[in-house]
Amino acid sequence: MSTQPVDPAFRLIPQNSTFFYIWRIEKLQVIAVPKESYGQFYSGDSYIVICATDGKERADSQLVPKEVRTGLDIHIHFWLGSETSQDEAGIAAYKSVELDDNLGGTPVQHRETQGHESQRFLSYFRNGMSWSQLNDGDVFILDACSHVFVWTGSFANNMEKIQAIQVAQQLKSEHAPECQAVVVVEDNNESSELSHAEREAFEKYLPLSAKSVLSHTEVPNDSRIEMNQRTEVILYRCTDEDQSLKVSKVKTGPLEQKDLNSNDSFIVDNNLGGIWVWVGKKASAKERTESMRNAQGFITKKGYPQHTRVTRVIDGGEPIEFKNLFKSWKDANLANGFGNAYHVGKIAKIIPQTFDPSVLHENHGMAAETQMVDGGNGHKQVYRVKDFDLVEVPEEDFGKFHSGDCYIVVYTYGAQNVILYYWLGSKSSVDERGTAAMKTVDLDNNKFAGHAVQVRVVEGKEPAHFMAIFGGKMVILMGGFGSGFNNNQSNEESLKNTSLLQVRGTNQYSTKAVEVHPSASSLNSNDVFVLLTHEIAYVWAGKGSLGDEREMAKEIAEHQGKGVLLVSEGQEKDDFWDAIGGKQEYSNDKRLQLSDDPHSPRLFQCSNANGLFTIEEIPHFDQSDLIQDDVMLLDAWDALFLWIGDLSNREERKLAQEAAQQYLTTDPSGRDIDTPIIVIKQGHEPINFTGFFGVWDITMWNKNKSYEEIKSALKDGKSESVKIIKASAMNNGHSGDFGSVNKYPVDQLRVKDANQLPEDVEPTRKEVIYYRFNENASY
Repeated sequence: MSTQPVDPAFRLIPQNSTFFYIWRIEKLQVIAVPKESYGQFYSGDSYIVICATDGKERADSQLVPKEVRTGLDIHIHFWLGSETSQDEAGIAAYKSVELDDNLGGTPVQHRETQGHESQRFLSYFRNGMSWSQLNDGDVFILDACSHVFVWTGSFANNMEKIQAIQVAQQLKSEHAPECQAVVVVEDNNESSELSHAEREAFEKYLPLSAKSVLSHTEVPNDSRIEMNQRTEVILYRCTDEDQSLKVSKVKTGPLEQKDLNSNDSFIVDNNLGGIWVWVGKKASAKERTESMRNAQGFITKKGYPQHTRVTRVIDGGEPIEFKNLFKSWKDANLANGFGNAYHVGKIAKIIPQTFDPSVLHENHGMAAETQMVDGGNGHKQVYRVKDFDLVEVPEEDFGKFHSGDCYIVVYTYGAQNVILYYWLGSKSSVDERGTAAMKTVDLDNNKFAGHAVQVRVVEGKEPAHFMAIFGGKMVILMGGFGSGFNNNQSNEESLKNTSLLQVRGTNQYSTKAVEVHPSASSLNSNDVFVLLTHEIAYVWAGKGSLGDEREMAKEIAEHQGKGVLLVSEGQEKDDFWDAIGGKQEYSNDKRLQLSDDPHSPRLFQCSNANGLFTIEEIPHFDQSDLIQDDVMLLDAWDALFLWIGDLSNREERKLAQEAAQQYLTTDPSGRDIDTPIIVIKQGHEPINFTGFFGVWDITMWNKNKSYEEIKSALKDGKSESVKIIKASAMNNGHSGDFGSVNKYPVDQLRVKDANQLPEDVEPTRKEVIYYRFNENASY
């Protein structure tokens, strides 16, 4: 810590320990806020909030301090109420800098304004209590200690009600014996059904006289992600010249880490997504101390709203939210390749030569990082799209793909685990691509009961596991089926005189060969090529190629059933040059080093529960954050996962697919729009997905009881501590008139797959549809 004088209020901060503190500015002094008041902020005041974690635990206002041996992840927020005075706001900003300096200048600083707080800041606190925060489409828990109330909105779905009751029961057990009961109260029945004691406890926090809840069709504007606001990101350089700050535009995104220079400070303008100030290690003292004030001046000059979020980060201490704005980012202390430990968020782009797939089922984190569910030794079937149908590919041609075609690979591993890869050639037609996607869904529904994992693979973006399926012998040929070489030539295919394959990869998990124009101009000193002729396969090894690459190229050449001759660059003989069409100039630049950029996974909830489709990021996620009523989007950087909850509706599934594509398109870091999008069904998650969630409970969604079953059990006295207040007949949007609603047979409504339900039936509200009973049935 710094030896400079520090405010007495800050002296309680421990060393080598996690902590969470809040101070309020009172009469221009820094006053500590009692822990029991954490989360209560007054609009007329300014506050300083500091949170320090070890980077692994959840950042929370109720954080329990613990000793740490490594560096802390520290964030300082100064929060400005809408009615705070300029003096108090200034003191909060100034004291935040003082606190930052006392901690060595390494914390991340955030400027927060009332009503426009960052997701990180909001994640520290449980929501405050007022009727304005409730809506009739959700369920809320009010923990009053003496009672735990579960308030259910008129349009809330049953899964939310069930989960809320479970949480309430847990809260009651924690409060025992002080807590008298869990009380489930339904919307519009609070006054008539609450007992005197219950009502008194309830109204301490939510007075019934002030009740006014939002409709489920209303969503505050700030709860929606406006992707067009985050698309453009601009980088500005700040320099201290002649005692005055100069701001000059550097570039418009996508940004790269190398655009930053440690000698200066920079502003990253993400428009309404917020302003970031990056301070280089060698920036002047003035630039460091005045960075936040300069950012505020930048906001004023640009005409942005005064509530625009401002965050200051230090060179070498950038949080993941900042790194995600860049196309590439590599931490200085991150070792290349694989070390002994596998950390979520550092996604390995290269599978090491010594990779052992047998450990994947013991180490799900490794499965997530490598995107390998096994070693690729399962059973496979391959189909090619032809005339809007599928034609099975013979086993001897497994691994051969044509750029003009589309394929479906059915991969089975373990007892009943299935992955459906649909591979789209770069030259395939729109009809073929559409057929491949449609047939994949049909296979899933008709053959695998909708439990398969679906993976869209674009040529050139094949994931490691896909290549591993073919044992390092995957070959992509030019044109459509019938135009490529084939050692077992059929009537449908004509053998080419000469074919040239460019081979990349060092093992069976990363190797593929791509056909290029058969000319010496296609050669590259950094790679290995296989030149196939009628008689022989030449393996040409560039000077910059690796030994492992040469070995994999030899395996591909041998797989073609020809004799193999190794040719080293610079030692070619005339027969090689004759076979390739003569000598020509070719690329011999130095090998481009692959970056091993860490990008932490991010989880988003996609829902239209409130009538509008919204996407909301969930910080510090775990398995319990996967909501059965919705579709979840997991961004693992090298792939996007769409997790389909059993109770999600058609519209959510459709819009989530579109949102995933838009997410890639609008990412300011310049994402590849052909990043694989993997669709996963609830209860059938592969280990390369579950590994992102730490401990995974495979029984989490088993044996779930319905809301009505829980209510029935409670009424029968099987849980005496819970009281259910009966609601008046709830029609969930239907008039209640039997003649005005659609009728369906019971069997049609009993199906488990939500996609097979009638379009006007919500999976979570089947019980409110009037059933048409079998006329021949007896009751």
